[in-house]
Amino acid sequence: MKLALEGITRKVGPSEHLYAMDLQPQPGAVTVLLGATQAGKTSLMRIMAGLDVPTTGRVTVDGLDVTGVPVRERNVAMVYQQFINYPSFTVYDNIASPLKLRGEQGIDARVREIAARLHIETFLPRLPAELSGGQQQRVALARALAKNAPLMLLDEPLVNLDYKLREELREELGALFAAGDSTVVYATTEPGEALLLGGWTAVMDAGELLQYGPTADVFHAPASIRVARAFSDPPMNLIAAEAQDGGVRLAGGAVLALTLPRSLPAGVVNGHGHAASGHALTVGVRASALRMQARPGDIAIPGQVELAELSGSDTFVHVATLAGELVAQLTGVHDFELGSAITLHLDPRQIHVFDGRGELLLAPPRRTVQGH
Repeated sequence: MKLALEGITRKVGPSEHLYAMDLQPQPGAVTVLLGATQAGKTSLMRIMAGLDVPTTGRVTVDGLDVTGVPVRERNVAMVYQQFINYPSFTVYDNIASPLKLRGEQGIDARVREIAARLHIETFLPRLPAELSGGQQQRVALARALAKNAPLMLLDEPLVNLDYKLREELREELGALFAAGDSTVVYATTEPGEALLLGGWTAVMDAGELLQYGPTADVFHAPASIRVARAFSDPPMNLIAAEAQDGGVRLAGGAVLALTLPRSLPAGVVNGHGHAASGHALTVGVRASALRMQARPGDIAIPGQVELAELSGSDTFVHVATLAGELVAQLTGVHDFELGSAITLHLDPRQIHVFDGRGELLLAPPRRTVQGH
């Protein structure tokens, strides 16, 4: 199905929940709505489902205006943060319920096939209350998949699960969605989920749609600092900088030799394609781009260790430098003494550059795979 939102806004009393936006989720693919809590993701999904009516704008499905058509008259499957199942039904009957409503044939085989894909086949005779939270959410997902609706909406379905369960289900969901032909819209606050699931990502913040496109494109070339903040975990390091002829000078004095695109507005670049001197910029550096080992062409950023914390198999080191506090994501487990000297290294080709308005000027070059 082809879902389109045109000029959608949502206002509740004096509060603007959604500002004017257009969005067309990719038919038969996964579109991730990425943004912090209260970014507007749930408000947008409720309009997609027919649970709410937009204040202005319209919703179309395959070109037909369905604005105001209630959810009960639409073929939509929804999965929420909470583990919503029929408590008096067994797991088997929960999954079978949408199939029975439609009077379909071959229900038993379909239920068992979906249960096997979600690894809950041994729980089919049980009631939801007898299951763990992760198992209950798998049941809710199985029922949504069984409905085989052309539009599937998932509102942060993994947020209430523990870390290990989230990791397991993230990997499984990507394969499950790829095997179907539904248009899937998946809301999350976590950039990692967008990268794992999303063929396409819409970045939202405070009720605004900031950027929409193929997930890899949005991640590698965030259109603004606001998008970069939403699509970086840990947050992108943002360093005040100033343009100088032939490069960019970071706060603290380090100089990056850069050539900006000639198509930029007058005053941002000079006739040689270099940043015009004195222009205020912001340099964005992802935590994973900072290393302890120097490579040819790197610049060195000395500092002192303020904090070191483990996350999975990575170590996040907070370093006080002349350019400000930077966070480096180092692979493996590292021990640091607080206050000790450390030098971080950065390849200038791995930075993002934003102008004085916070809009993207330069993104790192994309890696290409040889032979393909």
